[in-house]
Amino acid sequence: MTTSAIFGRAQAQVAKRVSETYEGLRRSSNNCVLKIKDYTAKLPVQALSKEYAYATAFIFLLFATAISYIMRRRKLSQAAARPSTPTTPALEKAASKSGATPKNQGREWGKWTPSDFQMPKPDPYPDWSVEHTKPLPYRPFRYGPKYNVTMGLRSLKHVDWIELDNHYPRYHADKARRIRERGHKCCRTAPEAYPAAVELLEDLAEYLPARYPSLYRRTAVGLDNLWSGESFDIVQRPLPEDPMQTCARLVQDDLAIMVERPDSEYYLLAGAVLLPGFWRLEDKYGMRLSDIHTSGDVPQFREKLERGMLNFFRRLRPEEMVARNNYFLQVDDDLGWSWSIGPEDAAEVSWNTAEKNRAVEHHYFRSERQTLRRLPKSGGVVFTIRTYFHPVTEIAEEDYVPGRLASAVRSWGDDVSKYKGKERYGEVLLEYLDKKHQEQVERGLDLSREDEVRAYPF
Repeated sequence: MTTSAIFGRAQAQVAKRVSETYEGLRRSSNNCVLKIKDYTAKLPVQALSKEYAYATAFIFLLFATAISYIMRRRKLSQAAARPSTPTTPALEKAASKSGATPKNQGREWGKWTPSDFQMPKPDPYPDWSVEHTKPLPYRPFRYGPKYNVTMGLRSLKHVDWIELDNHYPRYHADKARRIRERGHKCCRTAPEAYPAAVELLEDLAEYLPARYPSLYRRTAVGLDNLWSGESFDIVQRPLPEDPMQTCARLVQDDLAIMVERPDSEYYLLAGAVLLPGFWRLEDKYGMRLSDIHTSGDVPQFREKLERGMLNFFRRLRPEEMVARNNYFLQVDDDLGWSWSIGPEDAAEVSWNTAEKNRAVEHHYFRSERQTLRRLPKSGGVVFTIRTYFHPVTEIAEEDYVPGRLASAVRSWGDDVSKYKGKERYGEVLLEYLDKKHQEQVERGLDLSREDEVRAYPF
């Protein structure tokens, strides 16, 4: 059964139980009213006013209790379905409307006064298990005909900072292998970013045991991985390895830290990028934020993204955390590096080397869930980049997904199509998605109800 189907069934069951509970309470209330009427009919006139007051208060209390119960059950059912990710377009609008001249908000560029903000201790993830907790079903694509190029930011609660699931063993193994084989190329920290990297490691050592207590245990010197048997000492000096590399061993995400310099620009000065798929840390290390994107030919970056993104970085406060999602298609099954675009150590890599129209069984849906937050002590801005990786044939079994994904792919302009390599897989992919969509329609899927069972980015 697909994850979407599971969510749908769970929501239906909760709704059914809430409805049954409401009907039971309503019947009980009616019975109470009848009994009270029967009782008061037998009372003398002088006692009626007092008895009516008691009865009215009792009925009001019963009704308020029923309403409170129903509202709480509905709230809990929504919370169980997906984490708190309210959209906040105001974040993006505020950044993009700022003037061309950056404002330093009362501080000197490149200098940060430590904040006393501390990340709140998270509650344990409900019923989390390294064997059974499935990846959240991020499907961050929208229907055409228009494809909008935006930062796509939404606010995020600190409790939802890092997401782990039962794919953790594969990610842990792939990262450990790639650290052995090419750690010096994938994990780097510049001296000026070292305090930020250590701060990130300390934050993870506090967050992970609190959020995932069945996987991590806090110790006097760091933390223990209860699944792998690893122990991490984060207080010894010097540290046994690059702190970014240690951070990478702890989570399924890739990690990067941007540091502000006196020119008001942000530079990639620390990273552990082990499962990137299509880009290499060694190509981007030391670059300005803008150059990272323009060197990768990100569509419409100069026109629609650059100014807003820079201003957003300058405005970001430690108390805030945001998230965004993106998606790509890949025509091989390698999580760490998509070899179809060329060898990882080649001078240049591109979609031009990919085999055209490989069978759909080789097509993979690759989605990133990125978070951004400012470290309060050092002022560095941390990216977490969590990749979700599924066969297209798997997600196409989910209700509404093939039709919506086909519409989204068709909405790409020439620049986005080139960036995402559509020319190499588009024909096979769209033929397959159209077929699966038609199958869903023929079995009776009600397309008008899609917004009732899902919401972006799921």
